[in-house]
This record gives sequence, structure tokens and C-alpha cells, in this order.
Amino acid sequence: MEDSPAQRRLEAIQCHLINSNDTDAQSQIQHNLTAGNFVHSQKYSVVLPEKLQTGKWNVYRSARSPLQLVTKFPNHPEIRTLHDNFIRTVETFPDYKYLGTRIRVDGTVGEYKWMTYGEASTARKAIGSGLRCYGLMKGVCIGLYFINRPEWLIVDHACSAYSYISVPLYDTLGPDAVKYVVNHAEIQAIFCVPQTLNMLLSFISEIPSVCLIVVVGGVDEHLPSLPSTSRVKLVTYSKLLSQGCSSLQPFCPPNPEDIATICYTSGTTGTPKGVVLTHRNLISSVAGFSYMVKFYPSDIYISYLPLAHIYERTNQILSVYYGVAIGFYQGDNMKLMDDLSALKPTLFCSVPRLYNRIYAGITNAVKTSGTLKEKLFTAAFNSKKQAIVNGLFPCIDYVTKTLSGQNPSSMWDRLVFNKIKEKLGGRVRFMGSGASPLSPDVMDFLKVCFGCQVLEGYGMTETSCVISCMDDGDILSGHVGSPNPACEVKLVDVPEMNYTSEDEPYPRGEICVRGSTVFQGYYKDEVQTREVMDEDGWLHTGDIGLWLSGGRLKIIDRKKNIFKLAQGEYVAPEKVENVYAKCKFISQCFIYGDSFNSCLVAVVAVDPDVLKAWAASEGIKFENLEQLCNDPRARKAVLADMDAVGKEGQLRGFEFAKAVTLVPEPFSDENGLLTPTFKIKRPQAKAYYAKAISNMYAELSSSDRTPTKMSRL
Repeated sequence: MEDSPAQRRLEAIQCHLINSNDTDAQSQIQHNLTAGNFVHSQKYSVVLPEKLQTGKWNVYRSARSPLQLVTKFPNHPEIRTLHDNFIRTVETFPDYKYLGTRIRVDGTVGEYKWMTYGEASTARKAIGSGLRCYGLMKGVCIGLYFINRPEWLIVDHACSAYSYISVPLYDTLGPDAVKYVVNHAEIQAIFCVPQTLNMLLSFISEIPSVCLIVVVGGVDEHLPSLPSTSRVKLVTYSKLLSQGCSSLQPFCPPNPEDIATICYTSGTTGTPKGVVLTHRNLISSVAGFSYMVKFYPSDIYISYLPLAHIYERTNQILSVYYGVAIGFYQGDNMKLMDDLSALKPTLFCSVPRLYNRIYAGITNAVKTSGTLKEKLFTAAFNSKKQAIVNGLFPCIDYVTKTLSGQNPSSMWDRLVFNKIKEKLGGRVRFMGSGASPLSPDVMDFLKVCFGCQVLEGYGMTETSCVISCMDDGDILSGHVGSPNPACEVKLVDVPEMNYTSEDEPYPRGEICVRGSTVFQGYYKDEVQTREVMDEDGWLHTGDIGLWLSGGRLKIIDRKKNIFKLAQGEYVAPEKVENVYAKCKFISQCFIYGDSFNSCLVAVVAVDPDVLKAWAASEGIKFENLEQLCNDPRARKAVLADMDAVGKEGQLRGFEFAKAVTLVPEPFSDENGLLTPTFKIKRPQAKAYYAKAISNMYAELSSSDRTPTKMSRL
């Protein structure tokens, strides 16, 4: 039974309180629970009768499939591998648009040109046959070293059809990381582009497993000549395609338990780890996801998130299942708005970093548009947001009433929001968010402004992406929904962080996942595999979650001293702090970052003597050390020195602190910021410097707001 409008309103109030950091609000939550005032709407997940060692009954499954875990698509159980998935769609929609790119005429970029599913199928067979012609046998690893474009998916489909293992390589990886992955996975063939070819050739003698390099977008006569004695063959993609067409080979279909891909995570300390995923892993994850998200052959998806990332890979597999058309961006994020305008997608999946920029751009444009327009926007926004609280939007009924002119909010769309919708092409009906948490305020803002379904999900490479996802029609923001029907989730007590299943008002603990979506282990690394997988098959994610009413999952913390930035990079703060320890101004350093921000900030306990000497050399007068620490010139000097030390220490771009707060007081056992072994107590330091951290991010945000196409209404 559906919730009544009154229940939905009460649920919206509950959402506000849950997402509030106000202690008074949290007290109100407890009061309402005790008084029985909170609604417990439909069950999004159910508790399994599985007794754990702790004596708790807290294993959750999706309410969509509570009796058994999903391993196959509900309407197509014959699909057991990625090859099966593509074959079924090609047979069903051979003439439907599949892969689209912008036409380039005289150096200008025009409309999209499309390749059908049938044409892509023909190309995939030719590429797979071409690889066979060069002697590559079943089970070898094939590297993909270029950004999103049709050839990426065609090569990936060829790998599935001929039982090769695809190994994506981030185009941003440095030479050392590329070299490591190629050797670790013993990659035999690499597909690259001219821009990355030179890097590969610079250390070709150090990657002995490679026997074939295929240049995508290259021209035969422009390829460099390799010595006749070289073991490596260098060909263009077009030549390999032609060779394969001339000698077509029969498919060599994989089994569900065969390895489909090895995805190397960027890592936080040390070398990248190869996540081994089978066809069964990926099909199970996407099949479960299909219970939660519905696409159609009439849909158009824009592909710009890195295909080397499991998030985009999963979106592609699901799109193929539904026969969706996929248009690629030009390869330049600065031109993404132009691509959106030309493609007019109906599906838009992104990360909080971009959604935050959209939010900031629109709100800034509203504030500078004049009093009348600002009042109009505010009235429209509040009216439409109330429709969400009343449960009228976003839902099929809302869309139907809007199209028929029966919904009063359609007036606001015509006056205000249609102009905003045009920024994404004007036809987006579904927006997905993943990789890191999306602010509840931003999610509600997107729902109102773009008038479409907005869902947030949570996942990992190690779980074939989707662990949980919001359910359609759920108006509560600030959580990541219920478990994927293909897996089950539990929260395990973390007593050292005071997270337990007995916590009120909601159970809390480390998120653990089990099911057919969970990876086979880290490639050639049993030690690190055992660190995250227990004997009962549970993957320990390191994320801390809590269960909201109805069985929704909310991410609240990290168990380890590792955090994820807004764009998805993981940061090991101790590593960064150890590099910055070489800075002459620094006595102690606390690095902070979180999933709502795209960069790091630092709190530095200064070396008093060094800072005072610098001030004297600069002719800066000060009464005490605290005053000097607050001087903008001092902060600028310290940050400049940190940048220099960071470059010397080979920090990656996202590992550099972008703002610094200088403090005269050292971290110590007395002020509760150090352990007896002189390690920083991170939760305590975060709380102690909460205001300073907030101020730094506020300053960075204000300085980063520059007018863009998105900011103009």
C-alpha cells in the first residue's frame, strides 16, 4: 500500500532531521521515536533470520527479492555473460542506434553520427578475429588505454565474445603505474591512441608481455617504425579491423565463472590492486540493478565518465540490456555542455562534483539576476518542492498531469525551469549519482529544477559496482537506498569507533556485503584479499553506515584513515602528512578531506622559530604568534612551501592541500589530539578544528565560483 500525502510530509520532516547536524534536531529524532511519531513507510529492505556471532539479526536484503538473491535478469534468464547480453540485444534491436559520435567537418564539430547495434556487432567480430590472427588465445589480458569512444566498447565486446580479459587503464595514470599494471596483469595487447602511444614506446622494453599495440584513431603512414627484430607488432585499429574482416573466426564464448575484467583501483598507498570480476559478478550486479532502474530503447545516454571506472562500466552494461543509444562526449569536459545540447540525452549519470557545480552555477545566477527574477525563482522552487513533499513528484502521475496541463507546477516549468532543463539538452528524465555522497540539498534542488527522477547509489569496484540504490518514488534524500537484489548487506559493530547495532535512534556499523556480485579477490594478492574478505564470504567495505526507517542505508563515516574526495579519488592522509612533514614551517600537520569536497585542506601547527624568522625577513610586524598565524601573508607563504615540498614528494594533484589554517598550539596528549604513540586522533582533530575546516572550504568555494555556461539562466 502506498503512503498517504500526510505520511509523505512526515517522512520529509524526518529526512530533514536525519540530515541535520544540530544536536537539538537529533534530540527531536529521539523524542519522536519514543513517542511513536515517525512513520515507517513501505519496507525497502527486509531483515533475514540469520544469527550472527554477535547474536544480532541484522542481515538485510532488498524487499524486491527477499527470498533469494538475484543472479539473472528476471525476463531473460538465458543471459549469463556479457557476451549473452550483447547478443540478445543485437538480435532484438539490430537496426537501433547504439554508438554515437560528433561529426567533424573542416575542423568543426557538428551533429552526432550513429552506429547501430548490428554494425557494432560486425565490428566486434572483426576486432576479435583480428586479435586471433595475431595469435592471442583465450584467457589473455587485453589493455584499453584511451578515453571513452565507440572503439572502447567494441573492443570490450570483442573481449567478451572471444574470452579475453579486458584490463582498463586510466588515461591519467602515470608511466610507472601503467608499467606496473601491464606487467602485473601480463597484458599481451594494448589498444591506445596516438597521445598515449609515445608513452608506451618509451618503456616498451620494460613490458615484455606485450606483443601487439593497436592505435585507435591513428593513420598507418604516421605510425613510428619499430626495429625488425622487435617482438611487438604495431598496427592501427582500422588495419586490425580490415584484417579481421578478411579472416573471420568463430566466437569463443566465455562461461559465467570466467574472468571478464580486471579493474585496477588507483590505490592509496603502494601499488594499484587488480579487482578480479567474472561475467557472473557483472551480470548479477546489473540484473539486480535492473529491478531498481528502468531504461528503454528510446532512451539516449551520454557517456563521459571514465569507462575505466566500474560506475560507468555498469551503466553501459545496463544500457546495452535495454537497447539504449549511447552518445560520447568529444573528450573535453569543457565542451560537455555543447555535447549535451547536440545530443539531448534522456539519461544523465554523473558524480556529485558536477552536480555541485550545477547547483552553485544556478544559485549564483539567480542571486545576480535581479530582485524580480530571484523572487520568481524562489516562489517557483518552493511551490515545486512542496509538490515533492506531498508525494506528487517525481512520479508517473506527476508527469501525466503535467503533460495534460492539470498540474499547477507545470506553470513554473514554463516560466522558470524549462530554461534550466535546456542546459542538459532539455530532455533528461533520469539523473543518477554515484562515486561519493550527494548532499540532500543538492539532490532536492536537482529534482525541482530538472523535473526528473534523481537516484543516488552506492557501490565499489569489489562489488561489481552496485551495493544499494534509492528506490523510485522514495522522497527521502540523504541516503543510498536499499540493497541491490543481487546482494545482502549487514552492519558489523565497530566498538573502537562507538558504532554498534544497539545505537539509537538507528543501528550503525561497518558495511559488509555478500552475494554473487562480490569479486573473486585481488589479482595475485591473497594477503590483501584476506584483509577485506572474511571466512563467511562477507566483504568488509571500510565504510560506516546506519539503517534508516524502512531499511534504507546511509553512509556516515570511514573505518580506516582513508577517505574519498568528491570526484572519487581515495586519499591516505598519513601519506600526505608524511610528505608535508618536510616543510620548514611545519611542526605538525593534519590533512582533512571528505566526499562532499573535491580537494584537501590542512591544519598546520607551526614551527614558531621558523615562522617568526620568516616574518622578520619580510618586515611583517606582529604582537604574538597567534596574530602571525592569522596573517594571510603567512598562510600564503606556508602553502607555497607545502606546494614545493609536495611536488618534490611526487604527490598526485588531488593530494595537494588547497588551503591551510595555521595554529600556534601544537597537537598534544593534553589537548586530546595525540595518542600516546604520537599519532593524530583524527575524529577528535576533525571536531576540534571543525570551524577552521568549514571556513577553509567556504573560502575555496567562493573563490571557485566563476561564470560558466551553466551559470546563465
